[in-house]
Amino acid sequence: MKVPLLDLRAQYATIGSAVETAVKRVLESGHYILGEDVAGFEHDLIAATGRGYAIAVSSGTDALLVALMALGVGAGDEVVTTPLSFFATAGAIARLGARPVFADIDPRSFNLDAASALARVTKKTRAILPVHLFGRACELEPLMRAGVPIVEDAAQAIGLSTLARGTACATLSFFPSKNLGAAGDAGAVICEDAEFADRVRLMRAHGSRPKYVHHVIGGNFRIDTLQAAILRAKLPHLAAWNIARRRNAERYLALLEGTPLVLPEPVDAHVWHHFVVRVPDGKRDALRAHLAAREVDSEVYYPMPLHLQPCFAELGYRPGSLPHAERACAEVLALPVHPDLTAAQQEHVAAAVREFFR
Repeated sequence: MKVPLLDLRAQYATIGSAVETAVKRVLESGHYILGEDVAGFEHDLIAATGRGYAIAVSSGTDALLVALMALGVGAGDEVVTTPLSFFATAGAIARLGARPVFADIDPRSFNLDAASALARVTKKTRAILPVHLFGRACELEPLMRAGVPIVEDAAQAIGLSTLARGTACATLSFFPSKNLGAAGDAGAVICEDAEFADRVRLMRAHGSRPKYVHHVIGGNFRIDTLQAAILRAKLPHLAAWNIARRRNAERYLALLEGTPLVLPEPVDAHVWHHFVVRVPDGKRDALRAHLAAREVDSEVYYPMPLHLQPCFAELGYRPGSLPHAERACAEVLALPVHPDLTAAQQEHVAAAVREFFR
């Protein structure tokens, strides 16, 4: 039995008609930059997230970049963040000439450890950038004690009800594999502050308002109208998809109980973008090969922590600098948890895991 990590074909089979109608509408309109579908998607996103403002942009990476730009992050500044995330989290900081300051993670949640993060706040700290990794909410209240803006990287966490509540903003990614995915790259910034939202919106189009009058140096961060239309067609299904992900996570927790795997905690504030286990005793890669031989897809998120990436060597981190993150990178393994996963497929995954440890 083949068990893919993600099955976008199965998803398309249920929503294809609505998506095709949306695409056709845009193509027939002749308006391919911004316009009604972008404004409509932003309106729908405000309703779905419960926040006051949503600015759709070209990617999750650009959402991070423009959010930090809107806060004025630049050369000489520091931004405290996690070493366990996709590269864009730290890359957006470095691209602005600022210094990523990595703090260790909580080994249970995989999210930024508040005590470690607060210990690294200095007079140069312009922001803290936590990640709601794998869809689990990062605890933000302790981080707020630092008194600096917080930008939530919520690329994997759309559906959490607390996003951008009391923080500067939350950034979203609609990469195709996300809980809400486009047919290409897309992202958004959501927030509650009107002035901040207006600055992000201004920067989205080269800081121009009106056309050819540039008040600030922004970028070309506009979302494609086609992607906005596709996302409008898919957004009404998000809540049901997230419920299905939770159902699948709960089923795994029951099926895998008693195995040597360290299972994720069944917390409420989780949208289960990934179901990530720890494989102890150096057996992660062997288990992954065993699963692959039985046609079960898996993935390692992430094999190398950000503080040890070659491009950040000048920051001076060494192996052992952030031990919890480093150990996680040696043990984590994501199992399929997408909404179209069947009970039979999950039982096959669990049987393969138990066979490995027999």
